[in-house]
Formats: sequence, C-alpha cells, structure tokens
Amino acid sequence: MAYVDLGARPVAEPPSPISAFEPDPRLGNALLPRILYATPEMADFVKTGGLGEVAGALPRALRRHYDVRVLIPGYARVLAGLENLTMIARFGAFASVPGCELGFGTTPDGLGVYVLVAPDLYERDGTPYGDARGDFGDNDLRFARLSRAAAELAAGVDPLWSADLLHLNDWQTALAPAYLSWLGIRRPSVLTIHNLAYQGLFHRDNLGRIGVPDYAFQMDGVEFYGQLSFLKAGIYHASHVTTVSDTYAREITTPEGGCGLDGLLRTRAAQGRLTGILNGIDESWDPRTDPHLATRFEPDDWKGKRANADEVRKQFGMAVSRGPLFAIVSRLVHQKGIDLSIGAAESIVAEGGQLVVIGQGEGRFEEALRDLAGRHPENVGVHVGFRETEARRIFAGSDFLLMPSRFEPCGLAQMYAQRFGSLPIVRRTGGLNDTVEDGVTGFTFGEASPKGLTSAIRRAFETFGQKKRLNTMRRSAMSRSFGWDGAALNYCNLYARAFGNHTARRWKAA
Repeated sequence: MAYVDLGARPVAEPPSPISAFEPDPRLGNALLPRILYATPEMADFVKTGGLGEVAGALPRALRRHYDVRVLIPGYARVLAGLENLTMIARFGAFASVPGCELGFGTTPDGLGVYVLVAPDLYERDGTPYGDARGDFGDNDLRFARLSRAAAELAAGVDPLWSADLLHLNDWQTALAPAYLSWLGIRRPSVLTIHNLAYQGLFHRDNLGRIGVPDYAFQMDGVEFYGQLSFLKAGIYHASHVTTVSDTYAREITTPEGGCGLDGLLRTRAAQGRLTGILNGIDESWDPRTDPHLATRFEPDDWKGKRANADEVRKQFGMAVSRGPLFAIVSRLVHQKGIDLSIGAAESIVAEGGQLVVIGQGEGRFEEALRDLAGRHPENVGVHVGFRETEARRIFAGSDFLLMPSRFEPCGLAQMYAQRFGSLPIVRRTGGLNDTVEDGVTGFTFGEASPKGLTSAIRRAFETFGQKKRLNTMRRSAMSRSFGWDGAALNYCNLYARAFGNHTARRWKAA
C-alpha cells in the first residue's frame, strides 16, 4: 500500500495538478452529484446476509447516474481485495473513539471504495460484528468510528472528493446523520433499514465515549427506553428513511412490526419521509449461464433442471426419487420460521417428498435438522454451513423452496428460487408478499403456524402432480425480472427529493 500523508493538509487547499495520462480516480466526474454509500459489509469482501448483497450491487447500479463511492471498515478481506489502495488522510480520535487512517482503492471493475484502516478495531476473526463468543464488546466504538467518518467525508476530509449526499445502511452507520447535525454540517442523508429488529442498542453510559452530546439523550433524539439507540438516532436525523420493500415499509409503522419505533416511523411516513424500495438481485442468477450449476438449462428444459436435482441428491447421499424436492436455503433462526419447516418435514417425507437444507444459525435448529436427517437419511439432506455452489445447485434442482418467515423485510432467496424455476412457499409478509404471486409463481399463506404452512405445502404437492400447471408456474416464475435497474431509478428519484435546497450545486450549473 502506498502512503500519502494528507492528514495535516487543510481541506480547502486545491488538489495538485493531475497528469492527463494518469488521472486520479478520486476526482470522479465533476458534473455528477456525489453519493457516499456507507455500509458495514459488502459482498465483494464480506457478507452476513442481504445487506452485503445489496451493498455489492446497488452502488454499481447507481454509477450511471451518480459519482458513487463506498465507505467500509478495513476488515482484512477488504484490505486484501482492493486494488491500488493508498492512504489519503487521517481521522483524529474523538471522545473514546480511536483515530484511524483513511484509504482509497478500487474494485476490479473500477468502483471507488474508501476504507477505514484501524487494525485494532476491524482486523479480527469472526464476522464483522462478533465471534463465537458473541458480539464484540466495543461495537459502539467500531461503528461510531464508521458513522463519524461518513459525516467527515461529507465535510471534505478528502481534498479531492466530498459527498453531496450520504446513503447509510442499518444501525452500524445510522449515527452519521446525527453527527452531521451535531457538527453543523449541512448535507442530505438517506438511511436504509434492512432489518428493524437490529437497532444498535447500548447503555446510556456509552454516550460520552462515542461523542454523543448529553442533550441528545431524549425521546426526540437517541434515547430508546432508557438506552442509546444508533438506529433511532438515524431515523430521527436522516432526511429520508427507506426500507427494502413496500409491504415492510407499512409493517414497521404498526405496533406488531415496529419493534418499538412504530410511532416515530408513522411520523416519518406521514411526512412523506419513509419509502419502501424493493431490493434486486444481480444478473448472475440465470440458469442458462450460471457456472456453478451441474447442468445449465433454459426455461422449458426440465431435463436440465432434473439433472441438477439428481446432482443435489447424489451430493447429499439421498435416494433417487421422482417425487418433489423441497429446499431450505436460509439462516437457521426463529425469524425464518425454521421451526415451522422442521415441523412440516415429517409430512413431506410421508407424502413422498424429500427435503434438502443448507444454512447455519441457532444451535437448537442445527441440532434438530441433524436429527431429522438421521431419521430419514435417504430423504433428508442437511449441510450446516454455506457454500455458494451448493446453494445455487439447490435452487436449480429443487421444485419448491420453504420460506415461512415470521417477518421478512425483503428476502432474496425467494427471488433466486423463482429465477431457477423453484416455486417458493412463503408467508405473506414483507418482501415475500411483494415478490411471490400466489398460484402463479409460488404459494403463499397468512398465519405463521404449522396449519398455515401445511396447507400451502399440500397445494404444492397437488400442483406437482399436475405437470402442465407445474410447468406453467415454473415458466412464470423464471420470467420474473428482479434486476437492479428499477430500484436504482427509484433511488434516483428519492435522492432528488432529499437534495431539496441542496440542488443548486456544481452539477446544476453544468
């Protein structure tokens, strides 16, 4: 890594001349608005769920409209995966939050990425948030550092580029709009909630150590039932709040779905400052071209689909069967209704079906699934863990995907499944309600109960026995487009609203 110390350079100093033959990628396009997309994870380097997938796809979809840069912590995989990484500035310490270096590099396809280089904060074993012992005890410091860095990038800590709008994601970056306010920096901000259940709650004694002023600890601020809430601070201070489907945007304004923040979210909705924008999936989810599949196949090539099913059965040591193959590709947690799926497995096997599962999560569900496979070794296959190739082959080979989530902000698995001709069986909630059409591209049910799921599974068995109808539904599912272009345009419209009085800037004059 090259190192250029700009830490002492005044941010107002003009940049040095750049050779016409070696343009600095940090300069970007001066005619386009500048968007900083701050995220705690990104699929290029590290992901734990849907946020990582979105962070890898949405900034790229927005590049045709904006000068977009990503800001991410300097996990080891990020530092190893970026090209031409150069240190460009230093963030000073504040309160009890350590200082760090600010690096800039690019992905192989040219997306600019700012990275916070702080080995003590970010270069650790485990996930971005914890290890086998639980969440890291200093997550308040780690993600206060990320949020504050986003705010300071809006202020111009990089002499060659400053953000005109911040796009923040989940609680880990949600303090950024609050820091903008506390520092007196006027910039619009958009906060996307990927899952309201994770709010970044800490003891009120942590206020001082992350530089939150005492006056902010109130109902109209960061206080949440006596605790400090990163997410509430973001919802309160952001110019606009989005979430990842229309249905989930409505659900989080209700006491049942609002996780204690429904009152504030109802206020934002009434102000026109809460919007649901459905996530997309990237173009690699195509059975005609996917290199992970045992056999690639076209829509209507049901022999190709069966070839993938046979490969999955072989890989999991299951018996050859012409009955339906059900699948679970999921985190094994209560939210996903895994207990409901486990409860339905016995009846699936009794009716002549089979079940294949890949995922990891709560130990009780992992153990229950292992026990299930032990009782039915020829008809139930389980892999606790995750492998991309295995998951894609399961989507391609399965007939039905079980996804009886108790709540699901957006969900991606049901989109992947439809693209590969696997019909989702889902509860009508969140993004599942917005992406699966009952009796056309899958099967839906209302009540999160064994009875609700069993009734939908029964309909799936009936459809499997009617090949003409089954294939018609498969064609409909595979024809659905869940690309990012539509979502990107929706964000463009939203950014235009969020800019408001900020639009009279350099690109306006251009």
